[in-house]
Amino acid sequence: MSWRQIHRWLGLSAGTLALVLGLSGTLLAFDPLQQAWLAQPAAPELNVATLVERVARTVPGAQEIRRLPSGGIVVFGFDGDQAQASYVDPADGRVLGAYQPSALPRWVKNLHRALLLGDAGRWGAAGVALAMALLSASGLVLLLRRMGGWRQLGARVRGTLAQRIHVLSGRVVLALLFFSSVTALVMSSATLGLVPLDAAEPEVASVATGRAALPGAALAPLQSVPVKNLRRLSFPDAADPTDTWQIVTADGSGWIDRYTGRMLAWQDASLAQQVNDWAVVLHTGEAAWPWALVLAFVGASVVLFWASGVVIWWQARSLVPRIANNSAPGEADAMIFVASEGGSSWGFARTLHDALVRNGHRVHSAPLEDFQTTAATRLVFVLAATYGEGQPPAHARDALARIGALDAGAARVAVLGFGDRQFPAFCAYAQALDQTLRARGWPMLLPLECIHQQSAQQFARWGETLAKALGEPLALQHVPRLPPTTQLTLVSRQDYPGVDGQRAAILRFCWPALGTLARWRGQGLGAFEAGDLIAIVPPGGGVPRYYSLASSTADGFVEICVRQIPGGLCSTHLLELQPGESVAAFIRANPGFALPRAPSSVVLIGAGTGVAPLAGFIRRNRRRTPMHLFFGGRDPARDYYFGPDIERWRAQGQLASVHTVFSRVNGGGGYVQDALQRHAEHLRKLLAAGAIVRVCGSHAMARGVAEALDAVLAPLRLSVQQLKAQERYAEDVF
Repeated sequence: MSWRQIHRWLGLSAGTLALVLGLSGTLLAFDPLQQAWLAQPAAPELNVATLVERVARTVPGAQEIRRLPSGGIVVFGFDGDQAQASYVDPADGRVLGAYQPSALPRWVKNLHRALLLGDAGRWGAAGVALAMALLSASGLVLLLRRMGGWRQLGARVRGTLAQRIHVLSGRVVLALLFFSSVTALVMSSATLGLVPLDAAEPEVASVATGRAALPGAALAPLQSVPVKNLRRLSFPDAADPTDTWQIVTADGSGWIDRYTGRMLAWQDASLAQQVNDWAVVLHTGEAAWPWALVLAFVGASVVLFWASGVVIWWQARSLVPRIANNSAPGEADAMIFVASEGGSSWGFARTLHDALVRNGHRVHSAPLEDFQTTAATRLVFVLAATYGEGQPPAHARDALARIGALDAGAARVAVLGFGDRQFPAFCAYAQALDQTLRARGWPMLLPLECIHQQSAQQFARWGETLAKALGEPLALQHVPRLPPTTQLTLVSRQDYPGVDGQRAAILRFCWPALGTLARWRGQGLGAFEAGDLIAIVPPGGGVPRYYSLASSTADGFVEICVRQIPGGLCSTHLLELQPGESVAAFIRANPGFALPRAPSSVVLIGAGTGVAPLAGFIRRNRRRTPMHLFFGGRDPARDYYFGPDIERWRAQGQLASVHTVFSRVNGGGGYVQDALQRHAEHLRKLLAAGAIVRVCGSHAMARGVAEALDAVLAPLRLSVQQLKAQERYAEDVF
């Protein structure tokens, strides 16, 4: 079982009980604050013998003195036949008032420690504590994977409001929750008798000497113990001449002869007792009220974890579509197996499933971990997404090993990968599946194909290749299952004539304000950064088109740069849009392209409208991090996008240097890769000093840039591939 599955199922199964314990723990954390407020602590130099003398004068019938974790002194005894407990002032023994814990804290403690169910509830509470420890450990593993390791743990979090709340609260309190769970387990083991805290008490007795018993103030052992170390002091029973004084401190327990004042026996506190004592302090905040405030915060965070986790689970669950006409495995001549992290790959699987069914195939679609073939199987399709650094989706963690152990069947196989080219391990899991199937001898229907950023157009082209291989018509017109869209209203536009009739514009939209509940549900745009992608859904065209953002949430607007694509439905619509008109849109995070929090310097390389996200990086460069821009266009008079802004940012120090080239004018400098070669020495110094690189533009441009940089880096014995492995180089290509 994967960490994600452990985290998900523990959260769903034990989440409600954990919520109860978290809320009750929050309430209990305020008890040490109240106790500390009421306490009259003893002076540091006061010893127990002097305290006994003062108490004996003011509280007749005293039988026990107890020092509370808050430092307050409570005396227990009898007034006639009436039991009493009183706070006393250790400075003079004066009674301050009755000691009577309120019923509410007792009820909450019973709920927190035993779920109001006695011994069975204590076992239940211990089980929840164990579940919380595993939940915290699995959550920490998933958090590190999501954020890209310890170094990126403090990076900005993106996604829906529920995802951001879950990650942000987890980033702060996961370790504390784990710590709290472990201390709860230590305390439970003692309460349930699983770990004995002390050895049996020694059989000791006071021996009557014919003399009167000594007063407590005269007992030498009590004179050497400061009150600050006292836990409990029990007076000898007046009716039993053999009874002894018993003192309990943090160091252990002692029994004192009432007639001679001699220490009859001493037991050091066991290691188990010491560990349990520390666990009590660390879990409850007793004797440390500032820590109790931290614990109250941790307990309250359980509510956020549980609620946001349930929302995230529900959102992910809703992404998995129901497959109609799903034949039984034994009857299907075509099998489709899916490995999907967020559910989007299932949408492509359904499109393929429906198309094959229309052609008369009997099709069975299932998760990849159910990979199998039968005598009826003729075709096998594997649709696999890659997660994180080349990892399989959580549910398919063991699928590769299972497939590698199977004998090859007669069915022809095609593997289709889904990923993002910005990550070094682009479609690595799909590649591993394809290699394993080939190594096992499965006949391959098609070469491996990898879909970049869930491109419906690329999927349709793969469908055309598949149709030729099958010898039958097959149209894969995939319409993604879109997340909720938000209407964005255009507020301004800057038009550029472009070259060869390919006009362009920088479009700025206002960012709509939504309530917290709507954002919690994943509605609206959510938080975004420059370099993230905004999907525009054109009227009458269900397939969204993605554009790199030139702005972030902090800017207060949404800005993109759009160039006319011949026959392009979305670009045509956007370029005809006038201020006041709206489009439907949603955000898709692009974390692999984001800048780290504090880079030493940044090399930005863009061509054409690819300068948009780079402009967004520069716009937010308030810390004046050295940024060096290489921009390539065709004609400075027609397509120098963000030109005035770039010059202003350079004058303000947000941009350290600018190198522009324009390929369609005399003396324009050629292409952007030519500029890189001309400034090779400067680039080598930057990259040798740890600069990171961001590249945005067409596939052809990105390839040319990579080749040019490989030549620039050769004297340093570096390469673009090495920079990618070091997470210093990322591309946003289209």
